[in-house]
Amino acid sequence: MDTGSSPTTRRWRWLPAEGSWRYHLLLAALGIFVLGPLAGVTAAYMNFSIGFFVGGQVLAGLLGSAVTAGYGAAGRHGANFIQTAAASVASMSGLGVLLQAMAWTGMPQPPAWQMVLYLGCVGMFGVGVGMLYTPVLVDRMRLAYPSGLAVANILRALTDPVLLRRSVLQLGGGMGLGVVAGLASARLAVLGAIGLSASTFGAGLVVGARIGIPAVTGALIGVVLQPYFVSIGWLQPGDPPRKIMFLIALGAIMGAALVDMALIFAHALPRGRRQAAMRDASEPPSAPASGDWRRVNTLRLVLWVLCWAAAVVATGHWLLGQPVFFLAVAVALVFLFALVNGISVGVSDSNPISSAFVVTVVILAALGLRDPGTGLMAGAVLLVATSVACDMQQDRSTGWRLGTSRVVQFRYQVLGVVVGAVLAVVFARLFMAAYPVLLQDQTVMKAGQQPPEWSSAMTYKFVGVLRSLTDDLPFQRTAIGVGIVAGLAIEALRKWLRPRSFVIDAIVLPSPYALSFGGFINLPTALWFGAGGVAGSLWSSRAPARHDAPQDMGSASLFGGGLIAGDALAALGIGIASLLAAVA
Repeated sequence: MDTGSSPTTRRWRWLPAEGSWRYHLLLAALGIFVLGPLAGVTAAYMNFSIGFFVGGQVLAGLLGSAVTAGYGAAGRHGANFIQTAAASVASMSGLGVLLQAMAWTGMPQPPAWQMVLYLGCVGMFGVGVGMLYTPVLVDRMRLAYPSGLAVANILRALTDPVLLRRSVLQLGGGMGLGVVAGLASARLAVLGAIGLSASTFGAGLVVGARIGIPAVTGALIGVVLQPYFVSIGWLQPGDPPRKIMFLIALGAIMGAALVDMALIFAHALPRGRRQAAMRDASEPPSAPASGDWRRVNTLRLVLWVLCWAAAVVATGHWLLGQPVFFLAVAVALVFLFALVNGISVGVSDSNPISSAFVVTVVILAALGLRDPGTGLMAGAVLLVATSVACDMQQDRSTGWRLGTSRVVQFRYQVLGVVVGAVLAVVFARLFMAAYPVLLQDQTVMKAGQQPPEWSSAMTYKFVGVLRSLTDDLPFQRTAIGVGIVAGLAIEALRKWLRPRSFVIDAIVLPSPYALSFGGFINLPTALWFGAGGVAGSLWSSRAPARHDAPQDMGSASLFGGGLIAGDALAALGIGIASLLAAVA
């Protein structure tokens, strides 16, 4: 099997020969059974506790490098295979919040094997669509894909043991503190009272103050406007602000996306056409001269996409009892959002998968959809397929920079999707069984009843838009419209003024994407997130500059990622202990 590199001298004798079946067995086992589940439980925990999750590419690439460093510089290909599989496991695992949405809407949950099969089919379809668009987005447009670039830089650092050792130590330190903080906050009442969340603080460390401060601002706007919303009937006394703010925030994202997508298409597409003529003349430095590493069988790929598209509709209809028409429309929309979201990821490293879900439900409602259960299952097609497709493109951008075989990467991603579909259901049921509060529908809870440690912002968005199918409240559409106008105006001003000052960029005229996040979460969650953002920016500004490491490997982001993973492991351990105690 071609690995995209020539055989090398192994530093460690116990390592199997590069390209052998033992070599691929080792890499696959590490990716899907060790690093994948580690990143997967982190993603699941983040989605339940906050409402978004950090992709596993950088973490898996870094830890995978520690194993494949024994192959020298050529070990970058093996590490790339590991991170491809692990990131797919993590992304699928984080989408187990679909089962939480079923619980909130009162939809009966199908047998686990049926959900695994359905999610697996959607994931396989997403893998194919992502590969189908790779020649356009990666080869022709040459989009940046920031996480893909970070992973490529990490893997290129395989020959720098000092850099590798320093990064692993920082991650490990964060994980240790995250475990301690997670266990302490569950046992000590004083920490629970202040809503201590190591994972939320760690997420702030990763994104920095330019994202964290606007999130706090967005949450505070909701608190300030709560009495006004009650007075005009948009909220009932005691309702949490985010019960209406999430609709305004959703509209703000749509409005900002209208500006960004228009500019992306206006600049990226002509640039792609200009570069198409010379795409073979400027291969990445480490790529083989022949270009065989990126060749795929187009006919087989198209057949793969068509077969799995049919499988999605078949399993959704025959196993889950959903109408063929709405499933088919959802499948067709994947081809649109895999391109649009792929461009967004390539430019800004942001994949608005929840927006794809919401817009899909709105489109299906215009076509006559009224059943929330059908909306959830059809929206799941966009959620899972778009997430997997954009991961595929991100991973292929790393492979483009390193010259790693795309066919082999494709196979590793397929393995990751299979295991991830299983873990999505396993982690979801494990967390919901261990923490019954996750089963409570927060969209109908009063402000004082909202659990501060489990914001579940993504689920909140899903259930909120699904309820609009049966509860036709005109002011909800007005709220979305207000958000669209606000998001469009703010983003247009930002593009015109191009703010470079931190005060303007983070406080006076913040990004609508960052500002809107505060509308999806509770104020305590926003405060911890913002505190982490400020701490991360201060840490980064005072840390000595290193030119041998990419920005994504900064001390603050590595330590923050460790905090998230550690807090997730603590929650998982507490959950397993609670389940065992209940059984006993």
